[in-house]
Amino acid sequence: MNQDEFFMKEAIRLSELAVKNGNEPFGAVLVKDGEMVYSNENQIYSATDPTFHAEAGLLRRFCEATQITDLREYTLYSSCEPCFMCSGAIVWTKVGRLVYSASDIDLCNLLDDKGSNSSRIVFENSPHKPDVTAGILREESLRVLASYFPHNSKG
Repeated sequence: MNQDEFFMKEAIRLSELAVKNGNEPFGAVLVKDGEMVYSNENQIYSATDPTFHAEAGLLRRFCEATQITDLREYTLYSSCEPCFMCSGAIVWTKVGRLVYSASDIDLCNLLDDKGSNSSRIVFENSPHKPDVTAGILREESLRVLASYFPHNSKG
């Protein structure tokens, strides 16, 4: 198992934990120099905060706790491609690399949603463009998403 798969497994585990804690199935892990420095799960329902997505919540809490706001040396692992809001947070904190599992298109297909919230749209139109790797352990993430969304609505 390579490093991307190792950290993605943790992001997917956090997405499962999010569901157990009454939230939507999304998880994120922040890594620097091969070490996990912070992790977070989606908490939109348990925190009563519709903006507390796994990625945005992680970045908000990590920056607050460490006083670090330039994350060029960090990699963010996400169990699903970040939404526009989370992609914006990635841009503003200057995350150096983003690795995600399932894509926004995968999620839209599960939700019968014809729209697109691809992070690519945000990154292409922003001053900071992280290096992006997509599809790591995609099938594992899709299993978690597919077990949740047929029975629950998004947001």
